[in-house]
Amino acid sequence: MSARFHSSSLMILMALLLVVGLLGATGCSSADEGVSAEEAETAEPIAEASPLDVFAEFEGELDIAGGTAHIPVMEAVAADVMESNDVLLITVAGGGSGVGVQQVGEGLVEIGNAGRAVKGEELEAYPGLVSFAFAVDGVAAVVHPDNPVTEVTAEQMQAIFAGEITDWAEVGGNAGEIHVFTRDESSGTREVFWEKALAEGDIVVEANVVASNGAMKTAVSEDAQAIGFMGIGGIDDSVVGVSYDGVVPTQDNAKDGSYMVTRKLYMNTLGEPEGLTKAFIDFIMGAEGVPYIVDGGYIPIF
Repeated sequence: MSARFHSSSLMILMALLLVVGLLGATGCSSADEGVSAEEAETAEPIAEASPLDVFAEFEGELDIAGGTAHIPVMEAVAADVMESNDVLLITVAGGGSGVGVQQVGEGLVEIGNAGRAVKGEELEAYPGLVSFAFAVDGVAAVVHPDNPVTEVTAEQMQAIFAGEITDWAEVGGNAGEIHVFTRDESSGTREVFWEKALAEGDIVVEANVVASNGAMKTAVSEDAQAIGFMGIGGIDDSVVGVSYDGVVPTQDNAKDGSYMVTRKLYMNTLGEPEGLTKAFIDFIMGAEGVPYIVDGGYIPIF
């Protein structure tokens, strides 16, 4: 009797020890990890690093000026950078490619934008200039949406801007005087269009001169008899891009080479960039800059 009792008690004791051991193992798992189950549920997720974090260490100002085609990209990046670091002030102004090169060369801005390569005489005047090409943009003739003329040959385009064709009826449109709009000679957009679309031909002296791609779009959109030219990246429903020798002026056609009136967009600095200027340029030139370039209507070249 006592032997059976002793044996039975031993078995019960062993079972109790096993249960306690299992409970102990389960109860210490969260403790071993240093976080309780309740704490794990309420813990905030670790914030992911942002590409804009590279600007956290900087303070001060960055001034940018020049080519107006660059403005959508520059302004979008500047806005996000300043939002990420509110002690920074980044200003973006236009003025045209020539102005951008001059102002950066004279140390008035840190980045001078140009819609063309720096010229030889500019390098002679400012021998420390360094250029960074970040996008490709096509340049197209544009007309009012009500104008039925949406395609011309190279010869017709050159004759229109030279003032040799003066009425829309001469190229299949409605009768009416052609109003030619152009840019000033410091414009990179003008230089590319003049060289590649107009074969360096004349531009009629009576042409209306506007100051930027934006001003060109506004002028043409408000004049049913107008023709001008601007970067393809800025074309929207307010104007119509004119097909040139049978090729529609789109960025896809510019990218595959079928539309050949194209140019690169450059950021220029006086000497190798440093500090905030370098961080800004590196951001645009890197993978994180691609969405801004595409959203601006341009083709990244890296």
